Amino acid sequence: MSMWIFFMAFMFIGGLAAVIYLVTRFHKFSFIKGIKNRFLSWFVATIPVLLVLSIIFYETYTMIVVALHMALFFILSDIGSAIYHKKAGKERGKHYWAGVVALCLTAIALGWAFFNAYHVSRSYYEFNTVKKCGNIRVALIADSHLGVTLDGKRFGEQMERIDQEGADFLVICGDFVDDSSSNDDTYIACQALGKMKTPVYFVYGNHDRGYYRNKEFDDFLRKCLTDNGVTILQDKAELIDGRFYLVGCEDRSGGPIEASDLIGPLDKSKYIITCDHQPYRFEDLSSEGSDLVLAGHTHGGHVWPSGYFPYWFGINDAIWGLKEYGDTKCIVTSGISGWAIPFKTGTHSEYVIIDIHGD
Repeated sequence: MSMWIFFMAFMFIGGLAAVIYLVTRFHKFSFIKGIKNRFLSWFVATIPVLLVLSIIFYETYTMIVVALHMALFFILSDIGSAIYHKKAGKERGKHYWAGVVALCLTAIALGWAFFNAYHVSRSYYEFNTVKKCGNIRVALIADSHLGVTLDGKRFGEQMERIDQEGADFLVICGDFVDDSSSNDDTYIACQALGKMKTPVYFVYGNHDRGYYRNKEFDDFLRKCLTDNGVTILQDKAELIDGRFYLVGCEDRSGGPIEASDLIGPLDKSKYIITCDHQPYRFEDLSSEGSDLVLAGHTHGGHVWPSGYFPYWFGINDAIWGLKEYGDTKCIVTSGISGWAIPFKTGTHSEYVIIDIHGD
């Protein structure tokens, strides 16, 4: 809890400082600074900042992200301009070219981050094992947070892509929905899962039951999933084709059982794939015999550096990609979408395909 208080305080203080700083930056543009009436010139300088703040009517965190990035690029441009003029021995002209550069860099950076959030890439991993499980192809997604970058229809389009991969199964590692997801999008997305030839398994994430929803939505989501043939795994293991185990963990927020109680009773001669929403007990899952651990939750860091705080504070074991504990492979997906903010900086949206080659 203290980590989140620190994070929220950082976002609030940083956002307030960014707003004040941005007003002073816009006031440096010659066409604003040149207004003779001092009060009017400062008022005009606040207008573009107010336009940025108006994003709050779309989403609060998105507004903060835009404001902080714009402030950052103004700072970098001002520093770059100061260094250039000092080395060149030139006086600064009346035009605020550093501000123009800052606005261009902000547009490019956030445009790229917007593309990374909306465009879903394919990530691929391949492993060998001595266990007699044959070849296994796994499809993995997490964190669709329906309604942010993927509505029900766009989610269905991505499922059509994944269905063409010929995977033995698709696992959804939580946060399929959140408090902002509509019933319509949830219903349409679940129908898309029901149309897949690929069997689908689901484990709950911290957002799936909602923080502000009533129990009716939880029942609605469960019914939508099961009516469309999706198998929900909550602290449960299934033996697939007699070749490997697929284990689904209850989310950390729901009070999961110990790894030893979940995986301990399984036949360790068989390949064990463990699915958990939050990447927080990799070492325990490895020591109990998991061969492959799949997780989501982090969104690959989503917006740097805020998305790295849980990792730096030791709450998560990884942010994105592959991490190994002995012979255990642990993969954290950056998510097929993300929560609230339609930007991804330093990461991208993805679905994951994993090929396992056994004896």
